Amino acid sequence: MTNLQLNPIYAEMPVTVFEHMSGLARSLGAINLGQGFPDTPPPAALTAAAVRAMETRSQQYPPSMGVPELRDAVAAFYRREQGLDLTREQVVVTSGATEAIAAAILAVVGTGDEVLLFSPAYDAYAPLVRRAGGVPVFVPLAPPAWGYDDAAIRAAITPRTRALILNDPLNPTGSVASAEELALLARIACEHDLVAICDEVWEAVRFDGRPQRSLLAQPGMAKRTIKIGSAGKIFGATGWKVGWMVADAALATVLGKAHQFLTFTTPPMLQWAAAEGLADPAITRTLHAEWAASRRVLMDGLAAAGFKVLDSVATWFACVDLPASGIALDDRTFSERAVREAGVASIPLSALWEGEGGPTTILRLCHCKPPAMLEDAVARLSRWRESL
Repeated sequence: MTNLQLNPIYAEMPVTVFEHMSGLARSLGAINLGQGFPDTPPPAALTAAAVRAMETRSQQYPPSMGVPELRDAVAAFYRREQGLDLTREQVVVTSGATEAIAAAILAVVGTGDEVLLFSPAYDAYAPLVRRAGGVPVFVPLAPPAWGYDDAAIRAAITPRTRALILNDPLNPTGSVASAEELALLARIACEHDLVAICDEVWEAVRFDGRPQRSLLAQPGMAKRTIKIGSAGKIFGATGWKVGWMVADAALATVLGKAHQFLTFTTPPMLQWAAAEGLADPAITRTLHAEWAASRRVLMDGLAAAGFKVLDSVATWFACVDLPASGIALDDRTFSERAVREAGVASIPLSALWEGEGGPTTILRLCHCKPPAMLEDAVARLSRWRESL
C-alpha cells in the first residue's frame, strides 16, 4: 500500500470528545446528554420560513458577506436585545460559529503571535490558533466561580501577545463574566493593544434574568472586538450552521476576506429564515421558557439523586462535581463507564482543558432535552451509581 504523506497534525489527531461520545451513544443506544443539541425540531415558524424561501427565492450563491436581510436582522436583533448600535456593514454571515472563529483567528493571528485562551475552553480554539501559525497561551479559571483574575491574565501577556478569545457565557461551565470582569478584560485589551475575539453564541441562553453584556460595548473596544453569534444556539437549530461575526466596518471587511476562502457563503434559504426568526421576539421567548423548564428538570433530578450540581446561569449544560457527589472516579473514567454501563453519554470537563492543573472530576450534562428523557437519564445514573 502506498505510504501517503499526510499532515501529521491531522493524521495523529483524535476525533473531538463530542464526536467520540455521540458516536458511542449512537452505537450503544445510550441517552446522549453529551453533545449539546436539542432533540426536538426548531420552531415551526423557522422551518416554514426556510421551506418558503427554498420554494420562492434563489438557491444559488448569495453574497459572501451574507444576504442583506440577515445582516440587517442581526444588527437589529443586537440593537433590540443588547443596545448595540450596529449597521449591516458590521456583520459577516458565516457557516456556523466555529467557521466564524476560524475566520476571525485567520484574520488576526500571524506566525508566532500569542493568543490568550481561558481554560476550560471550547476545543476548537487552540487547534485553530496553531493552524494560523499562532501560539495558544492558557490562563486557567478556577472552580467553582471560574473568575477572571487580573494578575494571572497580565502574567500571561508578552510582547508577542496579539489577541484573546473570550467565551461568554462560558461553555462548559455555564458561568457568565461579571460587569467588573468585562471592564477588566477591556482595560487589559486596550493597554496591550489586543484584539478580542468574543464567542458569545450562548448570549440568548441565559437563566439569570439579565441581558447579555458584550465586550464590544466596553470603552475602547468598538474597533478591536469581534463578536460571534449563532442562529443554531439562539433557535436550537444546530444543524443549520448559520453564524456571524460583528465588528467595526473596517475590521469586518478583513474578516470577510478570511471567510471567503473558508466556506465562502452559507445556504441562502437558511439565512432568510434566520432573519425572520431574529425579527420575532416571541420565538426566542418560547424557546427560552422551554429550555428553562428542561434545565430545572435535570438540575432538580440530579440534586434529588445525590449529585452535587455546580452553580450555573447559562448555556444548555449542567456540571456535576463528582467527589462532592460521593463518586471516587475521575471525569473521563466516569464518562466512559457511564455511557457503556448506565446508558448515558456525558462530557468530561477535563477534555476541554489543555495544560497542567485542571479539574479532573467535573462532568458536563446537556439539559435541552425532553423532560422524560432527562428523568430517564437521571434514573439510569442513579441506579448505576449504587453499583460503584
